[in-house]
Amino acid sequence: MISKVFELKDNLDKNIYLFHGQNDGHKETILNNHFKNRFKENVYTYFEKEILSNLDNFYNSIYLKSFFDDEKLIIIKEATDKIKIEIENIIERKVDNVTIILLSNILEKKSKLRNFFEKEKSLVSVAFYLDNNQTLASLVSYSFKKLSVPISSELINVIVNKSNGDRKILINELEKIEMYLVNKKRISIEELNKLINTTENSEIGELVDNCLAKNINKIKYLINDNNFNNEDVMPILRTFLYKTKRLLNLVKHHESEKNIEKIISTSKPPIFWKEKDLVKKQIENWSLSQVNKLISEINKVELNVKKNTSASINILFDFIFSNSRKINN
Repeated sequence: MISKVFELKDNLDKNIYLFHGQNDGHKETILNNHFKNRFKENVYTYFEKEILSNLDNFYNSIYLKSFFDDEKLIIIKEATDKIKIEIENIIERKVDNVTIILLSNILEKKSKLRNFFEKEKSLVSVAFYLDNNQTLASLVSYSFKKLSVPISSELINVIVNKSNGDRKILINELEKIEMYLVNKKRISIEELNKLINTTENSEIGELVDNCLAKNINKIKYLINDNNFNNEDVMPILRTFLYKTKRLLNLVKHHESEKNIEKIISTSKPPIFWKEKDLVKKQIENWSLSQVNKLISEINKVELNVKKNTSASINILFDFIFSNSRKINN
């Protein structure tokens, strides 16, 4: 059956869904608000290629039950017509306590997978179309209204323009603004322009978070996948310093309060869901003395970069790989 996005809340009793279209940010919002929060830790994510190369493992994850994860959410990314036969098999076996969501890009009307979901009453097909500026502006206005912070049309347009029409980028920027506005009730256009940037900012934040989590393979991937240059060095170092100072406070709390989940959930400024796993790993990876030493090293790197601007990106990468490979004693 076909469902509009706004109608989805009336169809949450189904077990298998197809989310297709270009608006990945909107898909992510729906997943978080209507599904992931219901299943908590019992969420399993696969890519279609991964499933088709090892069907036994996939079916075991569906049919095998344990005392702890009786209800499961299974997310299948990059779904195409190739997965249709497996979905038919699952329907035929009438699996209980498992919700499956397939995520696809644009599916043509002649797509076998899309047609199957649209015609079958037990299934739900939802198209996610790109947002227009009016929709994004409404999201910005609503976000500021929740914070009880006034915002002008000019500021709304600045935020929307910075998102490049991408809801996912917009959500990241709004989360950043919300963190900044803790204990503040107003933001100027100058503050806003310094705070938010283009798409690169999310890549910088991801790089720094993975550096502090010491995910060496992910660090290599991000560096290879992004054309960081000398102009990116200072924004990366400023982000490094901000996130390391945040880590310092978290590690201090961890010395007296051993419950990491509680520390993260009560953190001010708040730590958002997408960062939580990485921040947890950061807390586990660093001692208080090590974080203090890292802050000192960041300041030294910044001085070194200012003295050797032509070699700044190499200085930064040396610093990143040196600290990411260190093992705690």
